[in-house]
Amino acid sequence: MMNFDDLNISDEIRKAIGKMGFTKLTPIQKMAIPPALKGIDITAQAQTGSGKTIAFAIPVLEKIFIDDRSPQAIVLCPTRELCLQVAGEIDKVGANIKKLKVLAVYGGQPIGKQTRVLKKGVHIVVGTPGRIIDHIQKGNLDLIGVERVVLDEADEMLDMGFREDIEEILKETPYRKQTLLFSATIPQEIRKIAKNYQNNPKFIKISNKKQNIPKITQYAFKTNHKHKLDDLMKLIDAYDIKSALIFSNTKKGVDFIYKNLKKEGCSVESIHGDMSQKTRDKVMNKFRNGNVSFLVATDVASRGLDISNLDFIINYDVPQNYDSYVHRIGRTARAGNSGFAFTLVSKEDVINFNNIKKISKGNIIEKKLPTDSEIEDIKNKRVLDEVKNSIEVDNLEEYLDAIKKNSSADITPEEIAAGLLKKVRKN
Repeated sequence: MMNFDDLNISDEIRKAIGKMGFTKLTPIQKMAIPPALKGIDITAQAQTGSGKTIAFAIPVLEKIFIDDRSPQAIVLCPTRELCLQVAGEIDKVGANIKKLKVLAVYGGQPIGKQTRVLKKGVHIVVGTPGRIIDHIQKGNLDLIGVERVVLDEADEMLDMGFREDIEEILKETPYRKQTLLFSATIPQEIRKIAKNYQNNPKFIKISNKKQNIPKITQYAFKTNHKHKLDDLMKLIDAYDIKSALIFSNTKKGVDFIYKNLKKEGCSVESIHGDMSQKTRDKVMNKFRNGNVSFLVATDVASRGLDISNLDFIINYDVPQNYDSYVHRIGRTARAGNSGFAFTLVSKEDVINFNNIKKISKGNIIEKKLPTDSEIEDIKNKRVLDEVKNSIEVDNLEEYLDAIKKNSSADITPEEIAAGLLKKVRKN
């Protein structure tokens, strides 16, 4: 296993990486960083959560000349959320580089504020293609000095219709530059961009082994479309789900799930493409901070989301394809944690689900939804397991005395325990 100490990098970056808690390189970092440090172009296929941000942040930062306050590197991302995440990560890796300036530019924020910072001078610009184009056209951003371009989540950007913007931006940069392209999938369009805009790139593929969908328990539950909402509530009850990201394929579906979970008394918010950026930011902050338990989202609205300590992903609707499925479930089991991904499969979803299951090669386990009586048994067992744990670790002398004092021929200890269980369950 390769360590960061084995890399030919500056002490400033090495110390920052150590402070971030990283010692060993992930597979994508091991394969991408050494050639990238030599200036070689890279096309890398790697999933979200594989450590790819650091894989390009280190080579980019190593080549920054601080005295030059014009943009020397540009990173393109599909969404505002990912821009902020990537810019924040680059800032952390470059924390010990004095006077380093990294700026995130994206739609939904007043362009004037970004313009003022650009005019003062920045070393690295992280942005969405649309907003980058805006700044170029307004004369705020000159890419003539750019020596490195990073395309992050390239397939997502193409899916969102950014191909023309990406090509326009690449044409604004010098011919002789390093281009680092990272994508979860490498469709034909990505290959065309690599061919047209990269110079003899090194191709890297991190296979979708267990380290990339590492500790995600994946279950699928057959359901009827009419009963989907009830079955969703069954899963929440049976698995004692306190927080989850719930996916629907449509904005209408998101609104329906949100409205009905609200009726059930759940702490829930929703996010989709029709919402303003300001509203989406507010909702995301509430979910990240734990102020809301459930977030219902469409695929587009969820792109670039990085939510730590998220245990459950629920596909209320089966996604259209395997790539979308991987993207969704990759929101859980981050940074070595484990997680669950549940998918509700109705008759209308069977074709898409069968395609996804076939590619997943046995990772998705089909299970029956629990019955009402099974859910009651599960809830009772959950409370009793807590009681057993308390018996093992707590001092219960005074409580035992209380039970003995209140037991009699008419009221047995077992009946008192049953009454307490009922009281706990009903509260």
